Amino acid sequence: MSRRIVISTVAGAVLLAGTGAFALAYAGNQPPVLTHPTARYTAPGTDRAGSLTFTTDVTASSGVKSVKVLAWPATSSLAKKAPTAKEMTHAESALCTPSGAHTAHCTYRVTVSRTDADTSPRGQWHVTVLATDKDGHTTLDTKAANFTV
Repeated sequence: MSRRIVISTVAGAVLLAGTGAFALAYAGNQPPVLTHPTARYTAPGTDRAGSLTFTTDVTASSGVKSVKVLAWPATSSLAKKAPTAKEMTHAESALCTPSGAHTAHCTYRVTVSRTDADTSPRGQWHVTVLATDKDGHTTLDTKAANFTV
């Protein structure tokens, strides 16, 4: 084998290894990704409480640390200025269970009483989500899902 071919092969291998290492380092710095966010509201009945259930899958290369959830009416003051990441740190947490190597399935569920339903604004509501990975990267989706009361 000629010396030129050997040098070219070695140079190509070094280039590919460097590109792969960069890609892995870059992928490790990505914020969490939310997929399949859904919200389901069930009004209370005469003999049972209602509920709000929000679910999403969260993918984070370092693992999912927390998912915070806040439901708010579209007619509220939040319509002009959506919640910030800092404000969302005080929201309620979703329960997350691993569903893959770097993915967790997260569920937030709250019971809705008849009194809560009667005093809540009617119409469209939004769900804001703050996902944080174990490296501290965050993703804020101010309208991850919608539902109607």
